[in-house]
Amino acid sequence: MVSKHVNEELSAYCNGELTASESQQVAEHLIGCTQCRADFEQIKLGVKLAGQIPQLAAPASLWTNIEAQLDAQLDAPPKASEQFSRKDGQTRSSWRPWFAAVAAGLILAIGIGAFLIYTRESRPFWEVARLDGAPRVGSSRISDKGQLAVGEWLETDGASRAQIEVASIGHVEVDPNTRVRLVETKPTEHRLELARGRMSAKIWAPPRLFFVNTPSGVAADLGCAYTLEVDDRGASLLKVTSGWVALQLREIESIVPAGASCATRPGIGPGTPYFEDASETLKAALAKLDFDELTEDQRAAVLNQVIAGSRPRDTLTLWHLMYRVHGPQRERVFERMALLAPPPKEVTRDGCLRLDEKMLHLWKGYLENSWSGNSGFKKASVKGSKPWTLGGQ
Repeated sequence: MVSKHVNEELSAYCNGELTASESQQVAEHLIGCTQCRADFEQIKLGVKLAGQIPQLAAPASLWTNIEAQLDAQLDAPPKASEQFSRKDGQTRSSWRPWFAAVAAGLILAIGIGAFLIYTRESRPFWEVARLDGAPRVGSSRISDKGQLAVGEWLETDGASRAQIEVASIGHVEVDPNTRVRLVETKPTEHRLELARGRMSAKIWAPPRLFFVNTPSGVAADLGCAYTLEVDDRGASLLKVTSGWVALQLREIESIVPAGASCATRPGIGPGTPYFEDASETLKAALAKLDFDELTEDQRAAVLNQVIAGSRPRDTLTLWHLMYRVHGPQRERVFERMALLAPPPKEVTRDGCLRLDEKMLHLWKGYLENSWSGNSGFKKASVKGSKPWTLGGQ
């Protein structure tokens, strides 16, 4: 399925009608196929809008009124022009049973369809399996298998672990001393809330279909595997093992690739992402820059530590810092990043300093070569690049 477009499967995928294996194949294709992902977004929007249409109960007298009107029309004497309206000479009264059967069949089909939709939408729960100990859903202990309904909390003690099946798009392992709640599950959005503890997610869905709320931000899956932990203060730490995750709070967003981490704090939101193999000096300085109250002079000194300790791979951190510092500090970040990984010719110094979205995302596309784990940034691999020096072009 991944070798061809999956347009024909998108409706069934969006409505949860595929098997787990089929869903995984479609999801993996959507991650890499722009065309099918655009079609999926349109279908997902249609499903979301349809879900917002209020469902009104039909009055009990509806079918009685329909029957009475049908009987009145069929019992009325036919007009002369209608007496032999059929080629075989049958009168209108002769096809009354056929008409009634068709009408009944249509109503039965509509009823069955409504029943199927209702039963599918009225089962908002995920399957849960006990891995160790005695995890609980609400006040009920899980023996081997259980269900987590929308609004319910799953809790583990110090000796318990559990696994949650995230609809048909992946699973989440819940570590000891963790509290997690199912917030939403529907074709256009699956969402958990992690109040405390640690969970590991493996998701094979298109971007931004699976979300995890924490007290200090929201993790949006971009097709990946990751761990997320929340401490008793509500601070969290995200570690991505494959793919990408977006951490966001209001207008602040951090894009975290495989091998990188990002911390969040209540009231502040996501910090700046960094690779796990970055220097301890850089990581310590970055934590101060993100979350400590510093004077301008202190911020400048700490930023210098981040800049001085940056390798080509640490342009991940520098690229995010472009949006979070101002004036001369942004200039220093740009100069270091340009020295480590010269931008393509379409990207200018002035454009980056004024945070031109098109230029910065174009540069980001080139930088991802050094973020993928390659040793160093190969200037020759960037077609059309030109050297940048400290202080300008």
